[in-house]
Amino acid sequence: AEVESDILRRVRTLLRELDGHHPACQCDRGMLRWTLHKKIDQNPSNSSVLVRILVKELERAERGDFRHYIIPLLHTLMYTLIKAPCISDELCGRVYDFCKKLLTLPKPFCTIGLDYAVRLKMERTAPGTLYQRMVISEQSLKSDPYPYQEKIFIFADPELLSEAICNALVTDTEAAQVSQSPRACMCYVIIHAMQAALGEGCDISSLKASLQDMPTSDVEHWFRQVVVAVECAGNEASADRSQHAARLEKIYCAILSSLQAGNAPLGGPQGTPLPNPNISFHLWTEDDQLWKELVLFIRPLSQSCEPDCLSQDLDNFEIQDIISDCECCEQTRFSVLSTDSGIERDLPTTVEEPFAPCSTEAEQSRLHRKGGIKKKPSPLESVAFLQAGCNGPGAKPPGKLQRRPGIPLEPAAPLQRLHTARIVVLGDDRILGRLAQAYHSLRKRETRRVFLTPRLNLQFYYIPVVTGQPHTLAVTDHAATGQEELCEVAGYLGRADPWYESNINTLCHVIPKLATMPSSPSKHLVTDLFITDVIAYYVRMGIQPVCFQVYAVKIFFNDPAQEPAEDVFLTELRTQVQESISHRELSMTKKKTALDGPGIDLTVTYRKVVVSDRTKELAMSLRSTGLVMKAIPADEAEDLVCLNVSITEIVRINNLSGRSFSAVANQLKTRNIKIRSTEQRPFMVCLDKDSRRAYRNVISVEVSPCLEPSYCLQKTRTMKFNLHKTEDVGLVKYIPKSLLLPINTFAGIIQ
Repeated sequence: AEVESDILRRVRTLLRELDGHHPACQCDRGMLRWTLHKKIDQNPSNSSVLVRILVKELERAERGDFRHYIIPLLHTLMYTLIKAPCISDELCGRVYDFCKKLLTLPKPFCTIGLDYAVRLKMERTAPGTLYQRMVISEQSLKSDPYPYQEKIFIFADPELLSEAICNALVTDTEAAQVSQSPRACMCYVIIHAMQAALGEGCDISSLKASLQDMPTSDVEHWFRQVVVAVECAGNEASADRSQHAARLEKIYCAILSSLQAGNAPLGGPQGTPLPNPNISFHLWTEDDQLWKELVLFIRPLSQSCEPDCLSQDLDNFEIQDIISDCECCEQTRFSVLSTDSGIERDLPTTVEEPFAPCSTEAEQSRLHRKGGIKKKPSPLESVAFLQAGCNGPGAKPPGKLQRRPGIPLEPAAPLQRLHTARIVVLGDDRILGRLAQAYHSLRKRETRRVFLTPRLNLQFYYIPVVTGQPHTLAVTDHAATGQEELCEVAGYLGRADPWYESNINTLCHVIPKLATMPSSPSKHLVTDLFITDVIAYYVRMGIQPVCFQVYAVKIFFNDPAQEPAEDVFLTELRTQVQESISHRELSMTKKKTALDGPGIDLTVTYRKVVVSDRTKELAMSLRSTGLVMKAIPADEAEDLVCLNVSITEIVRINNLSGRSFSAVANQLKTRNIKIRSTEQRPFMVCLDKDSRRAYRNVISVEVSPCLEPSYCLQKTRTMKFNLHKTEDVGLVKYIPKSLLLPINTFAGIIQ
């Protein structure tokens, strides 16, 4: 009763924090969930107590219409259930029934409820399935029944985070991988599966001792046996929990000798640690670094490769290996008119020996056709290729068409996305701007030559970290941006998802604080556990994306010989008047300022956003000192596909005392906008609050929602066959039109 009372008090404190009642001690913010799970890890026998309390709180939240409690409680429950040594079928059944009730609620409740209901149904049939799959995929253990692999990539910009923070994160990620050998992880899977299925009938101490004394080859053998047994039970429609337990009991008895199995006293439930996921930390120093790391994850280079040759090897890999794998290059063709009818019986007969076996070379030459005009692929075939990517391993290499009478062609097996890359970026809105750039570049590269798309499942995560460094915050003469403005995306996600606000946004100041703590045993104890555990929890449970529109910007310069620049931004575009360079320009600017006021004359053409979504073009001319385009709305209920533009207009006022000027803020909402300097005076453009992405001597700017590169390619191909139709026709209508950057949270957007 005392333990149950303490756990209930902790859960209620967690719920009060969701209501805005933060703990008295600010250092406890964001650590309530972590301390709750750590307490259960120290005494795994209390897992069932916590699950039972969480189920009661979920049912109470549903009856009382406290919907903002449901998703945090459900995530906490599922994480406890995955790590628990043994949960009764009755308790799992109550959780399963509650998840089914969520199907009647709107998104995201029904989405999360369906996902967890499917997992729980499998877990009830084959206990330990969720733990086993998580360990196999995160540790990249070789397993034929479940061949999935996952990896976490943490990217940090060394110019945005201090050296102390980067060093602390490198140390923590390296420490998280210590003592996590494949052998140890395989033993964890075996022990957890046995205890989950057999419960108190499993002698954990003897099982651990037997596995410890075994050679690695025997451990791998029993690991494969356990994985096959669990996966078969989880995938069989008619499988039964008792049948699964009997199957694992045979393996359990085979691992233990009869003497060991009978003499050792049986203890209570013992926890099996959930190993930290495979995490790699990267300082983001190159523009194409994200793509290179993903390619190496899919197909690692040889261990003997020198670091200096990495870039050259990747270039060769892209040009040679991807072409050979994906069949994306067209073969050399000759425009020669064919007189062949195309019917096999019309081919000239050749004299063959009646009893001689038909060799492969003879058959190839008999059915070999040369010089035909190659038919261009139809839009249907192009879209199918675009979606499927490339053929899987084992498919025939590209070559001439070969057929045998009576034997149909074997269809190429589609590729499966067996790899999942979880990209975690640390920083403020500026690193998200870099991420949008890298994602746009990756999509364009994939459109030209598909390689990663059919093989890789890509997930993005964001942890805000602010160090308060003043440099690179803004362009010249612009006041230092506040921390709230630098973390607009994090603020939006926190308002949309309270569990993200409670667990992730609190790291904004915790990570710099822990990184600058003096070295002590207590510091290592906290950082090694807390930061790594929170990142692992976020990545494992945050599966609901919030999609942000990426905007394309085309920048024209006052020098006609200079090519226009094309870029993308995610959060903000800011313009301001550029100081004159030459004396002649300076004197003309002073005269103009005395007459018309500060700033420059601009022509603004934009498409107004209306409720009916009809096109309404507007234009205006004004004098302005600058403007700001915000892509992140102030309220989570607003439309994400909309720019909030604030233009500072200079208005001249004539009165008895003379001429004066006042600044007026013009607000407008649009998706497409063009700004041009009518007096040919240049201005400066800064993207995503990053001074490294500032453009000078700009004369005109065009902004519009960035289109998905694959849509643009297919649109171009379709237009060849439909020259007189401007709207989307055919399968182009079903390809995503806009490029959206999905950032995962725990709940998505809760309306």
